[in-house]
Amino acid sequence: MVGVEPVAIDSTADLGARAVARVRRRLIPFLALLYFVAYLDRVNVGFAALQMNRALGLSPLDFGRGAGIFFLGYFLFEVPSNLALARVGARIWIARIAIVWGLVSMAMVLAAGPASFALLRFLLGAAEAGFFPGVVLYFTYWFPARERARALGQFYTASMASGIIGSPLSGLLLQLRGVAGLDGWQWLFLAEGLPAVILGCVALAFLDDGPRDARWLPAAEKAWLIGALDAERGQASHGGATVRAGLWTRQVWVLSAVMFLIVTSGYGFSFFLPQIVKGLSGASDMRVAMFTAVPFLVAAVGIVLVAAHSDRTGERRLHVAGCGALAAAGLAVSATVGSPVGAFVALAVAAIGLYAFIPPFWSLPTAFLRGDGAAAGIGLINSVGNLGGFAGPYVMGWMQGLFGDFRVGLRMLAASALCSALVVLTVRRTSTDKPM
Repeated sequence: MVGVEPVAIDSTADLGARAVARVRRRLIPFLALLYFVAYLDRVNVGFAALQMNRALGLSPLDFGRGAGIFFLGYFLFEVPSNLALARVGARIWIARIAIVWGLVSMAMVLAAGPASFALLRFLLGAAEAGFFPGVVLYFTYWFPARERARALGQFYTASMASGIIGSPLSGLLLQLRGVAGLDGWQWLFLAEGLPAVILGCVALAFLDDGPRDARWLPAAEKAWLIGALDAERGQASHGGATVRAGLWTRQVWVLSAVMFLIVTSGYGFSFFLPQIVKGLSGASDMRVAMFTAVPFLVAAVGIVLVAAHSDRTGERRLHVAGCGALAAAGLAVSATVGSPVGAFVALAVAAIGLYAFIPPFWSLPTAFLRGDGAAAGIGLINSVGNLGGFAGPYVMGWMQGLFGDFRVGLRMLAASALCSALVVLTVRRTSTDKPM
């Protein structure tokens, strides 16, 4: 009997590895493709600004306010959207989100001035509300805690792909100026909004609400996965299972503050990056789009490495804090160095910290929240945090209007990233957050 036990243990481990690998292959590519389109539709306004601001008469402050107001719509509808996903099911709700945001994104061609631009951006935020936190919640239905940061890292690299691929794509679409009577920025919104509608329809047939509904999972792997996830939920803090706990736990609000601070830096960076690169290089719109892809390419590598190391060590807080500090350093250097090349390299370094921050961060709340508490808490953290998506672009536009360049705004973004690194260190360590 002694000699048989290791075989049984290895067999169980292999079964679990096969189940997780199968889920990873099934879900992550499709959801990452959806997030690629979502992130592109969210930030392509930065490229559109190279033509749109003049066409619509937008000042830097008008643009910053309109770009950021997306997140007010996001904030208002985030928690209700996540609770609806938990009630209705991920398949229907994720499909609904994608179809509606695609239609609203395409409607951006109708913007005629500052007011209509701001209104459409608000509606886009309301339409997309719930997608990212919905996927975070959805992953808790499929991935054991020790696999979650890596899965989120692989999913989140889609936002970098939207910069790597979407930047030159947006540059090409801007060249369609005058085709069929539309400006280049209008073609950009039309061409990049349509895939969301198509993918939303595909999601209805492709996604399952959870492992119990997955006919593509072999019976043994399905049983292992359901058992492993049920066991984790049983071990989770019982105080994190209700909507009230998800909304009023101190840890949730601390993490909301951490998220707000890093998102302020992240979206101030991403929405204004094309204009910053334009100012540094003086290049054409197409070349600016190509240059802008570089920080996202560098960040994509950082995301994968940081997420894998965080899962391997089981440590979360120091990974999050380290990324915040790296982002702060890169932003601060980019705002002070005299060389355009040096400033651009510093921006690429900042991108690593800003985006590699996300996968280990989302492993913190999912370690102590479950059930309705997870739906509400994740939605709250993301909605409050994404108010930083309004603050960052607003501050950058305001500072550019006052001082005529981006340096002061970049310094403020650096301070926000540094504060996020300090605040996350106050988060109480959970049972899944181990020392490095």
